[in-house]
Amino acid sequence: MQGKVEKRDHHLPGVKCIVNTCHYYEQGDHCSASKIEIQPRNASHSEETDCATFAPR
Repeated sequence: MQGKVEKRDHHLPGVKCIVNTCHYYEQGDHCSASKIEIQPRNASHSEETDCATFAPR
């Protein structure tokens, strides 16, 4: 499946992702999306957030 943003041939430095079912997941728990979006705007705790860039493989 194609994702919402461009998939790069290298990972985003400093971004760790363990969701191995994501289109952008790369071995070693890296993210190869060109950018990421975390939602929602007014979250107050990490439990309230999600990665809007996620796209299933």
